[in-house]
Amino acid sequence: MKIRWCFIILTALTLISCAHVNPHPMDMTSAIQSAKTSEDHYALARHYQAAAESMQARADEQKRCLTEYRKHGYYYGRKTIDVEEHAQALAHIYEEAAEENRRIAESHRQMAEEAKQ
Repeated sequence: MKIRWCFIILTALTLISCAHVNPHPMDMTSAIQSAKTSEDHYALARHYQAAAESMQARADEQKRCLTEYRKHGYYYGRKTIDVEEHAQALAHIYEEAAEENRRIAESHRQMAEEAKQ
């Protein structure tokens, strides 16, 4: 019974960690279209860098969950493989998103430098 409750709690926590949170609270389309000055591009770079850091933090959290699942797989029974694969897939997705946000941030930093000239 105790193992069942642990599984239910961990499943709920996993689902909560998957909840969609808008990483771009501002209207990105208009912000990108109206970016003309170096400060505009630096602001966009800071925004994308923050999004990258947020995604990397989520990836790191999923990796910690994966470690826990592997260490205590006996808690989850036949579902162990499912929760491991889920955590691994989420970590991969978040890492890709972090890398893409870093690339976009760097691109805006370059545009900011070009706008200074």
